[in-house]
Amino acid sequence: MTSRLDERECEIDDKSFAKIAAILDRKRGFCLTDYKNVSMKRRVAIRMRVTNCRDVSEYCKLLLRKGEEPDLLLNTLTIHVSHFFRNPSLFDALRDQIFPELFAKALSRPDSPLRIWCMGCAGGEEPYSLAMLLREYFAPELAHVKVFIRGTDIDAGILSRARLGEYGAARLKEIPRRFLERYFRKQGKNFQLIPEIIEMVTFNRDTITRFSQYESSDLIMCRNTLIYFTRPEQERIQEGIADILPLGGVLVLGKSETLTNKARTRFTAICPVERVYRRIA
Repeated sequence: MTSRLDERECEIDDKSFAKIAAILDRKRGFCLTDYKNVSMKRRVAIRMRVTNCRDVSEYCKLLLRKGEEPDLLLNTLTIHVSHFFRNPSLFDALRDQIFPELFAKALSRPDSPLRIWCMGCAGGEEPYSLAMLLREYFAPELAHVKVFIRGTDIDAGILSRARLGEYGAARLKEIPRRFLERYFRKQGKNFQLIPEIIEMVTFNRDTITRFSQYESSDLIMCRNTLIYFTRPEQERIQEGIADILPLGGVLVLGKSETLTNKARTRFTAICPVERVYRRIA
């Protein structure tokens, strides 16, 4: 029986990393080189140890075979850690300050919908949280303004599960109790979202570095995603977001993320603590 390799045996140099990146890009359309090398190399090494590959050459052969390893590597590279109403104070700010402004603008432009985009949405908890927030507090506005909520992620498998709207209790730890009672139904050990909430959200597989696929939006949530990218790529992503937000449009970043130097000239902070910004240029 082959023993699992230790970390020293799984060290990956830049040339080997580039080979793995090329295979993953060709087979799954995932641009590994856009991400921070240190963290990505560490996750590739995890898969090498799990599969008992002796070196990068052997692992590349495994990736090139017909099988599930490219998808398993992709799952390891794209961490899906989320839950409903993550950072509740942000959702309070959206309810009290951001959505009233966005709906007021939408109501002033007849037949123009309100578009919301959640980048790197993982299992759908964030866009569904927004759908519940709108249903709970903005029912009159929803009667007059069409709202489109879109969630995108690189992982097709997790998006398939998101479309089902079924979650374990661990993902619901920060959800207000009345929301749980009103918008979920118990399904064995899990909880199933009601159809009215599921129907408010659409999911598509995409990577946030594919700038040609960016769609105009009034509110963009890009939380805890940029931290995995290199600084130049963060700048490109934020520039791309600024290009598709209308003047006055809103960008929300994660608590550990900040605007890059270029983006600071195009946004102003609305809620600095919550990392909420308005496009001004």
